[in-house]
Amino acid sequence: MTTEDGDAAVAPGGVLRDHDFRFLFYATSLSQLGQQVSGLALPLVAVVTLTASEFEVGLLSAMGTVAFLLIGLPAGVWVDRLRYRQVLVSSDLIRAAVLLTVPLAWWLGVLTVWQLYVVALLIGVFSVFFDVAYQSYLPRLIGRDHLVEGNAKLETVHSVAQLGGPVAAGQLIAWLTAPIALALDAIAMGLSALFIGRMRHRQPKPEPVPGSQLGRDIAEGLRFVLGNPLLRAIAGATALFNLAFAAYMAMLVFFLPRELGLGAHQIGMVFSVLGIGGLAGALATRRLTLWLGEGPAIWLSMAVTAPFALLLPAAGGGWSVWLGAAGLAVASFGTVVYNVTQVSFRQSLTPDRLLGRMNATMRFLVWGTQPVGALLGGVLGQLYGAEAALWIAAAAACVAFLPVALSPLRRMRKLPDEQPASANPSAG
Repeated sequence: MTTEDGDAAVAPGGVLRDHDFRFLFYATSLSQLGQQVSGLALPLVAVVTLTASEFEVGLLSAMGTVAFLLIGLPAGVWVDRLRYRQVLVSSDLIRAAVLLTVPLAWWLGVLTVWQLYVVALLIGVFSVFFDVAYQSYLPRLIGRDHLVEGNAKLETVHSVAQLGGPVAAGQLIAWLTAPIALALDAIAMGLSALFIGRMRHRQPKPEPVPGSQLGRDIAEGLRFVLGNPLLRAIAGATALFNLAFAAYMAMLVFFLPRELGLGAHQIGMVFSVLGIGGLAGALATRRLTLWLGEGPAIWLSMAVTAPFALLLPAAGGGWSVWLGAAGLAVASFGTVVYNVTQVSFRQSLTPDRLLGRMNATMRFLVWGTQPVGALLGGVLGQLYGAEAALWIAAAAACVAFLPVALSPLRRMRKLPDEQPASANPSAG
């Protein structure tokens, strides 16, 4: 169904009964599963196949997210000028082609860590376009009144992929080797593009704005985000958490095999525990926001659960590894509640014409810290060891909630959904 302005209307019975959202759900499921495979396989190719050092693994993790710093802001402008569905399909197909170069180079005996850096960078670039486009498309597909439900469903996909993906990835890597597992990831990306292509909604081509300039459009997106105290607080908290978590994850993939002696299958099981907490968080978000209020749910979800990430670097092997993994599940629960609530708020607050730039600006600010964090994790691991790097990163994550806790969000049971005056086309 579509409304008179061309946006989609959700069929009665919930977002999963809507044809287009259902195909986006299928595509996201495949894409997320594939990302779980590549997220484990790429660093394991570096560690196991190429015997990379801590710093090289940290640099590889950084290359996967540095695109948010390099093209994050202009990507929002470009996405706002294109049809979202076209961006999604193109991004999936290009990522699939790039991933296929790794098993091909491995088979030919010419694979190097430098190629892995380039692959990680290109995957990151087109993930920027994919993420900005799908978050901007969602309000058009299901309407703003259904954003919490839609985002919760998509976070459920992400959590289920985290739950089953690493186990499957670890088993695939053990059976087929990491490079071949990446070939299966490329196939999943291609199937995701096919599902997106089956969506019926046809977004009109955005009308060019007279006098529009790249720099001016980027500045308008920055003003919209940084000029709003609530969005500014969310950006600060998320940026700090992502900085810490990127350092943590970069060293975790080194800590588990090298210092705890876990195999690929066991590492996959540790990572899959993240999905248990994330799935529970996705299912609980609506009830928690009703109980706590939307603003308190944002900061409490992070403040209460982040300290549990300290349990894994305290593990010495045996059962304590799984206690540490359970701590990651609790941290993942809080992260998903936080993400669903704040992303839905951002989408509801932003006018359609600024959705791409708002999402890209937020991604630039909050994901741009990830390559810095991953590189910092590699440096800390090289200097002090992976375990010490995990302790430092987890401690930093524990204080990431402060920008939102010290903002007006702290006591706002109902977040505003009106579009502020600064969103007017004549602003700036």
